[in-house]
Amino acid sequence: MGTLSEQAAEDFIAARAFSPGLPGFVGIAVDLLVDPACAPAGRRSLRHGFLDARSPRVLVVSGPPSPGLEVALRRMSDDLAASTRIVERHRLTVLPQAAATAHPDGPAHAFGTATAGIRVGLEAGLDGGGPLGLPHRWKLAHMLAPVLAAAFANSPLRHGRPAGWRSVRQALRRDLPVLPPDGDPRETWAAYVMDTPAGAGTTPRQTLRAGGRLTPADLDRHIAALRPPVAARGHLEIDAADRQPGIDWRIPATVTAVLMDDPRAAEEATAATAHLVGEPALWERAARDALTDPVLAAAARDCFLTAYAALSRQGVSRELRDAVADFTERYVYRSRCPADDILDGVAAHP
Repeated sequence: MGTLSEQAAEDFIAARAFSPGLPGFVGIAVDLLVDPACAPAGRRSLRHGFLDARSPRVLVVSGPPSPGLEVALRRMSDDLAASTRIVERHRLTVLPQAAATAHPDGPAHAFGTATAGIRVGLEAGLDGGGPLGLPHRWKLAHMLAPVLAAAFANSPLRHGRPAGWRSVRQALRRDLPVLPPDGDPRETWAAYVMDTPAGAGTTPRQTLRAGGRLTPADLDRHIAALRPPVAARGHLEIDAADRQPGIDWRIPATVTAVLMDDPRAAEEATAATAHLVGEPALWERAARDALTDPVLAAAARDCFLTAYAALSRQGVSRELRDAVADFTERYVYRSRCPADDILDGVAAHP
């Protein structure tokens, strides 16, 4: 296929957006924000997945699709341990927060090249209705995303000083609506891709209407560079949580996967977040206020309680359930997030 027309480009994107599948497989990707900003280039094979350099500042540990949450977590633990050894050999330090130098008003590409997050890949769902249907999962993922962003906010500093946001990373998204326009998820995704600027500042639609050329390879590169909270990459990708310190990367991966993939939890999470659709400036509030925002705090409490109950029903390990319970008690029930610990430390040592 050569140069695409506008309609052919939309059709190309929509056709590749989702591969319908019954929920069950889970993939995890964890970004490592390193200092100094000289991450080793290239791709390295790990025991299960890969380590890639997205930029001199960010390394990405990508795990494979795994049959179930606990398998995905074990594999990512193995690969993170191997990645840590590689980082140490290059005399780099992995920072415990999600941003260090990014400006909250910075260019959109800073989200991918200067900030660190945790992405969860899930099956797209089935064509049709119900809690495991693709349309429902697409909508629920969008409603959950700002709640998860608030709960896991962990980038309040720029150059070591408070930036006025609990998540500088999510501040780059502060103008986003909670939900995409109503309609078929494939068409919605195609419209988003066509109308989102590339690195040069123009959208694919603008390029075509100005008489420019656009090939499938051009679209693939454009899609790969996009970093929305919810993306269609054949599977469903949810990129809402900031990088967490230590082994707490497991918590956003666990909560996201169980709220989306457990049918009962998905229904309860939908009820807990449905009212957010009409809330103004929700992404701005998630980035700036996190769980000090009472609306986001209430939704987070309901969602984390639902997640814990689902984990208990599924019989996951006691250690993992305890980790989720500890995070919930330490942060969610107290209307706090990890960024508040960082801010407390700065206030104590001005």
